[in-house]
Amino acid sequence: MSVTVRVPAKVNVQLAVGAARPDGFHDLANVFLAVSLHDEVTATPADGLRVTCEGPDAGQVPLDRTNLAARAAEALAERYGRSPDVHLHIAKDIPVAGGMAGGSADGAGALVACDALWGTGASRDELLAICAELGSDVPFSLVGGAALGTGRGEKLTALEVGGDFHWVFAMAAKGLSTPAVFREFDRLGEGRKIPEPVADQAVLDALAKGDPAALAVALSNDLQPAALSLFPQLSDTLAAGRAAGALAALVSGSGPTTAFLATDAVSASGIAGVLRASGTCRDVRTACGPAPGATVQD
Repeated sequence: MSVTVRVPAKVNVQLAVGAARPDGFHDLANVFLAVSLHDEVTATPADGLRVTCEGPDAGQVPLDRTNLAARAAEALAERYGRSPDVHLHIAKDIPVAGGMAGGSADGAGALVACDALWGTGASRDELLAICAELGSDVPFSLVGGAALGTGRGEKLTALEVGGDFHWVFAMAAKGLSTPAVFREFDRLGEGRKIPEPVADQAVLDALAKGDPAALAVALSNDLQPAALSLFPQLSDTLAAGRAAGALAALVSGSGPTTAFLATDAVSASGIAGVLRASGTCRDVRTACGPAPGATVQD
């Protein structure tokens, strides 16, 4: 017997970042939108805990117990007093180290898969609590759809979405470390007062109306200057997408994946073609959102 769970990538349509807290984290107002790029995590009984991975950039995925999928299995097993004896196989399609929560997705997927495989019967609140222990983006990977994340991003409020939003994602030639981007954010902010992060009502209204033109005006990412400081070539990718007709362009989360909002699926396909030919990125994908969270596959 095995259980396979499909889990989505995310794009941050708003990422407001506060000053560093004493614990090193930052308070956030993080408006997540799950999109239709997915990883699949398959849990199979085994004599011990083992992680394998296939797909684009699979060689960059750690297969030891630093992998969030492995940590999720261990956390669930510990809570229910059993050994984490499971083989977790990750079929990777979300960019690695791309600012789209691929590692967090794998953690949420493994948690749901192990819960089903072991029959632990954990409640949704229990699963969300484990997710929050694993990382700031992991709870949203479980929930999907659209949500406002506060605290360090783990406290979620579901948001209404009135239609589909079409995106183009350009993958960079190298990854960016999320902690490094936050450190650069702190460095760039030295000597000035960082405002408290709050959700932008214009973003929430645009999502609720399903209005891509309104969302394009309101999109924001406080980490973008830090990501561009560490990886200046991303500016060329952003410019190429805008020139191709994107309604808006921004760095996705901590980067280095760049996200381009399109009017519709046809426009997204055209923007993707121009970006592929631009020489400013390694790969290009189209997707739409919202997408469901971690889901057991039949």
